[in-house]
Amino acid sequence: MAVRGKARAYGNIALIKYWGKRDEKNILPMNSSLSLTIECFYTETEVVFDDSLNEDYFYLNDELQDKTTTKKISDFIDLFRKAARINMKATVRSTNYVPTAAGLASSASGFAALAAACNHATRLNLSHRELSMYARRGSGSATRSIYGGFVEWKKGTNEEDSYAVPIDDAKWDIGMVIVIINSKEKKVSSREGMKHTVLTSPFYKAWVETCEKDIKEIKLAIRDRDFERLGLITERNGLMMHATMLGANPPLSYWEPDSVLAMNVVRELRRKGILCYFTMDAGPNVKILCRLSEANIIKNKLKEFFDEEQIIVTGPGPGIVLL
Repeated sequence: MAVRGKARAYGNIALIKYWGKRDEKNILPMNSSLSLTIECFYTETEVVFDDSLNEDYFYLNDELQDKTTTKKISDFIDLFRKAARINMKATVRSTNYVPTAAGLASSASGFAALAAACNHATRLNLSHRELSMYARRGSGSATRSIYGGFVEWKKGTNEEDSYAVPIDDAKWDIGMVIVIINSKEKKVSSREGMKHTVLTSPFYKAWVETCEKDIKEIKLAIRDRDFERLGLITERNGLMMHATMLGANPPLSYWEPDSVLAMNVVRELRRKGILCYFTMDAGPNVKILCRLSEANIIKNKLKEFFDEEQIIVTGPGPGIVLL
């Protein structure tokens, strides 16, 4: 006997960052975060539970993965097996339409898609809120990829109340221009980088306190559709997160020279009246929050410094889709 489920989930870019856990096992964050789901990066995943299998198999982009990578997937699927009271092993086939582990939200779309596919296959009929709690156990940021538009991940007090909620569909001329500085896998993973920063950066406590204020302010900006305020909070919060890394011992930096170049282009465009704001995650790539109607102006300016294939324009993405 075999049962299957297939789903697509879209990546998200954090505007108020998630950087650091207070509970490693349940993946509970130090602070609440807020993101924009984007349509250009997504993951499609099929899960087939089959009682003729003796072990789990995980294919990523058509390549069979090693035992270590597969174990992480197996441990995640175990959450669904336990809830559905089944013992069948599974074959997972996942295709990332986004560079893996390059700071471009591949783990977010990946685990959100896997959670939705497992929910579909096991017929658990979990609500979106419950699904976001399951997705969180694979990758913290995956909790936000369950929904489209602007999404908040509430930090909660325990594993039962740390989940994502939709804030706004972002369909008011919101866009993003992404500059791919380097799509290779980064040397220090987000998980390692977070842990190191939390343990060694003297700036970390102040950043967490600032995030609590930032998330209240950014939600008001979204409610009021105040794009300039939204952008200023986004840019400041991202820079402060990277400042905590620079304060770690030894210091940690994901920036490359072209990252700084892209940031300077954004500042120059702003001086000329184009409202756009940069943010960066754990990787060198630069994401530029902008008016979707002005995205091509920004792209054309960036083309003076970067190859066209390095520049991606995107609008807001939807929530999970069953295939």
